[in-house]
Amino acid sequence: MASSDTRERLISAAADLIAASPGEDFSLRAVCDAVGVKMPTLYHFFGSKQGLIDAVVEHGFDLYLGEKAAMESSGDPIQDIRAGWDAHVAFGLTNPGFYTLMYGKVSPGHSPAGQSRANEILKGLTSRAADQGRLAVSPDQAAAHVLVSNIGVTLRQIILAQPDPELSHAVREGVIAAITGTATGQGDALNAAIEVAAAHPHILGATETQLLVEWLGKLSREVS
Repeated sequence: MASSDTRERLISAAADLIAASPGEDFSLRAVCDAVGVKMPTLYHFFGSKQGLIDAVVEHGFDLYLGEKAAMESSGDPIQDIRAGWDAHVAFGLTNPGFYTLMYGKVSPGHSPAGQSRANEILKGLTSRAADQGRLAVSPDQAAAHVLVSNIGVTLRQIILAQPDPELSHAVREGVIAAITGTATGQGDALNAAIEVAAAHPHILGATETQLLVEWLGKLSREVS
């Protein structure tokens, strides 16, 4: 138990240093001093500085995925993609130190385990959308479109140190239009109506919107 506590305290100390100076390097000695241990103890738990960074990245994903788990589903996969996009951007802007480690540092052929967990949530939504006949591309391709665009928008705002909600909204809607086929005319009028209704559930109400989406989807499948 004491060993586990020391390990978690080291991760927490490193996370605090990263959060205090996003994008800057941090000292292993400063981490040890904050916890009150010697350097060999840190190496015992993590093996190297990269090992500690990897642990901090996983800690960041735990925070991020904890927030996503607390989000209430709207019942509509495309609307949930919108909400997930906004939550992703908000997390990055609130936690730039974590985010730049989670998504900004690239190692060819490697992705943190936490990224895979986050990706599976997104793929679950795109798979549901595909099952409803709402996608013009495969679920994997749709998830990739959303993820790379979401990361790019978030990193740009972190780099500029300035939120840009208009840009985020415009790119988000452009991506959703692309994956649903309403951007290039791939989708017909019924599919376009589905996405308009799903994007504005407050107009008809959540229950009525869900029914309309189901009816229009069934009609679109029957006449196509």
